[in-house]
Amino acid sequence: MDNVTLAFVLIACGLLLMMAEMFMPTGGIFFIFSAGCILTGLTLSFLYGETYTGIATLIAVFVLVPAVSAGMIYWFPATAMGDRLQPPTEETSIAHMAGLQELDQYKGRVGKSSSALRPSGVVDFDGNRIDCVSEGMMIEPGQWVRCIDVKSGRVIVRQIDKPATTKFEHPDFE
Repeated sequence: MDNVTLAFVLIACGLLLMMAEMFMPTGGIFFIFSAGCILTGLTLSFLYGETYTGIATLIAVFVLVPAVSAGMIYWFPATAMGDRLQPPTEETSIAHMAGLQELDQYKGRVGKSSSALRPSGVVDFDGNRIDCVSEGMMIEPGQWVRCIDVKSGRVIVRQIDKPATTKFEHPDFE
């Protein structure tokens, strides 16, 4: 194998190592070897080839390295590593789990505190005991409360005076 062919093989190995860094994250070790292979290949093509071979190789490297880098950036989210770095979607977040969505039915409803809410405790909504959180104030047992919001599986309640009705009134309460 002559030195120019070795130069082209080293450049190809450098590009492969650059792509391998994306699929097998090594903390930059493959990238360092990749840069070393590409630079050694360029040097060999200038030293042992004709001047035109060295310049053509240099131009090819200046085209191929950005193209490979752009391809890596484009395909990175589809790799296992890129998938782990993606933020959770709305459907997979804890706030949208089926069990937690059932708590939305308590918005606007009136109940009675079964335990002291300091600020969390238990509230009885029409016979259903639900863990709730007050807005920050302490609520004694037996007080009337209204569910004002449900956030991330937490039922947030506010103390009210004795209501005229304990049924669900309207979603636009307050």
